[in-house]
Amino acid sequence: MAESKREIERKYEATDATRLPDLSRVAGVSSVDHLGVSDLDAVYYDTEDLRLAAASLTLRRRTGGGDPGWHLKFPVTTGIRDEIRAPLSDTLPPELAALIRSRVRDAPVVPVVRLRSARDVHHLTGPDGGLLAEVSVDRVRADRLHGGSARTAWTEIEAELADDGDPAFLDAVERRLREAGVRPSASPSKLARALAETGPKGKPAGERPRPRTAGDHVLAYVRHQITVIVALDPAVRRGLPDSVHRMRVATRRLRSAFRTYRKILDRTVTGPVAEELKWLAAELGVDRDQEVLDERLRTRLDGLPRTLVLGPVRGRLRIWSVARRTGSRCRTVAVLDNSRYLTLLETLDALLAAPPLLPAAAKPPGKALPRAVHKDHRRLTHRIAHALELPPGPERDIALHEARKAAKRARYAAETARPALGKPARKSARRLKAVQGVLGDHQDSVVAREALRALAIQAQLSGEPSFTWGLLYGQEEQTAAARERELPGVWAGASRAEIRAARES
Repeated sequence: MAESKREIERKYEATDATRLPDLSRVAGVSSVDHLGVSDLDAVYYDTEDLRLAAASLTLRRRTGGGDPGWHLKFPVTTGIRDEIRAPLSDTLPPELAALIRSRVRDAPVVPVVRLRSARDVHHLTGPDGGLLAEVSVDRVRADRLHGGSARTAWTEIEAELADDGDPAFLDAVERRLREAGVRPSASPSKLARALAETGPKGKPAGERPRPRTAGDHVLAYVRHQITVIVALDPAVRRGLPDSVHRMRVATRRLRSAFRTYRKILDRTVTGPVAEELKWLAAELGVDRDQEVLDERLRTRLDGLPRTLVLGPVRGRLRIWSVARRTGSRCRTVAVLDNSRYLTLLETLDALLAAPPLLPAAAKPPGKALPRAVHKDHRRLTHRIAHALELPPGPERDIALHEARKAAKRARYAAETARPALGKPARKSARRLKAVQGVLGDHQDSVVAREALRALAIQAQLSGEPSFTWGLLYGQEEQTAAARERELPGVWAGASRAEIRAARES
């Protein structure tokens, strides 16, 4: 069974002659315990074209030390990584293989580098004897196993924060090391340094050229959304908060870009891809929609006085939520293991490799992009006007939901154009986000009322009071009515921003 650990560490340059300064002088340190030297032997795995390294992921099988086994590390931010550990075995554990599938697809992972380290370990402890950090001097030997046969060696100092420690403590350790002449390492990890020093000495890859044409800007946006989908795959599998939502939003933004910028990207190519993205978003929505609904109903219930909570309301809500979330969670993971999903990822890669650009893609962004943005805005105008002309009821609810989808599309169109058009597009996107928020809360109230009605029926059939469910239903009705009253004013603000944007562009 794999387990997860948040790793917060810093690396520093050293030589064989480097000695640690007296770290007992670091504020908060009561003692420095020397644990001696341990030998670590780690083989790092990647695809032949180093896809994991390109994404700053590391996969290794290590023996020696206090945590032998398979380790998969995901970057969180500078100096912070999530490490997923699995027991030592001869082959890659399935749970780790699943977490890298969006990167490697069907490509095999092979040994690429072997690192053997002599680690001289010191524990910094506080007055209560608790561990504050581990500081080690590592003498490393690296052998390239694939893509060459070069060797290299170096010495480095590594300071790793204890579990649940205060990251500010590493600042104090660093100040002491700097006073002793020790400087931070230029490499983010041992693997990165080994690959750089044992690989081909070609010209380093530069940044992508700055977008100039309308096609450049649209492709940059498309590329970013594809990157987000691939990067979030492991987080969704791990059940990390908000990961499903963010992945689903990326699929929607991508579909929206295909539809909005159909004069730039050939719809005969992007259309089938958009249909597959729609399928993926719908599958992800099973889990995400339940997550949103659970939170909404719990919040509503928590806001009621105790005297109005009649019967086993919380227990029934908990059982209902767990049953629905368990099924949706399993379904989401199954979708990510589906060959249809992996084929979609391959198709997205192919689209970036050979973008289906139309002649309009070569035009300046200031001409082509505003036209598409304004068209989406006009569509939203018509849908909101139509919805507000309808009498309150299910038909208006459906029309407002369609307006919500149009608001998302218009907002995403403005976001795509923002790097090219600047402030006008940014203001338009912000106003449209407010419109989307009002329409989104309205739709959430519609979905919540359906759930509350079902829960009330279940309670009544079980002989329980249904009063509280009816009370919550009434609150949701009031919320929906308030959003409908609020919509014209919010929409007017978005329309004024759109007019200003049209003039400035």
